[in-house]
Amino acid sequence: MTPNNLRGARAGPAGRSVPLDRVDREILAALVEDGRLANNALAARVGVAPSTCLARVRELRRRGVLRGVHADVDLAAVGHGLQAMIAVRLRSHDRAEVERFRRTAPDLPGVVALFHVSGADGYLLHVAVADSDALRDFVLDHLTGHPAVVHAETSLIFEHVRGTTDLVSG
Repeated sequence: MTPNNLRGARAGPAGRSVPLDRVDREILAALVEDGRLANNALAARVGVAPSTCLARVRELRRRGVLRGVHADVDLAAVGHGLQAMIAVRLRSHDRAEVERFRRTAPDLPGVVALFHVSGADGYLLHVAVADSDALRDFVLDHLTGHPAVVHAETSLIFEHVRGTTDLVSG
């Protein structure tokens, strides 16, 4: 996708491009920055009436552009101080096996996110666990023993810095 496509549209639920005007992009950027903004504050920030803002947010949700608002939790503060990215290679790229792994992996204990990627490794798992023993146990109990997995390579995450809202603010 080119930068112009990112500024003017977002792929919808079926891969269709969804046109976004200035107000839509400003609403999205404000919600990315602070998903707890009350509708009145959001409306004032983007310069529209509260009823217009509410209708816009509802429409962004309906079209699949705004998929949700999530809390950014300090994982170390809740006992998951060790994070890792684990590259996972599946035994085969049979559609049924890929779908089985994609469906079950997000529910494994400690999985923060699952990414389907290109290259030798088909998936990246972002995991958060208590310590190195828990990470070893996760890999041994849930990955190397999984019938679809042929290889797993772990990289520790030392720091995570969230990006900016430039992709939606255009």
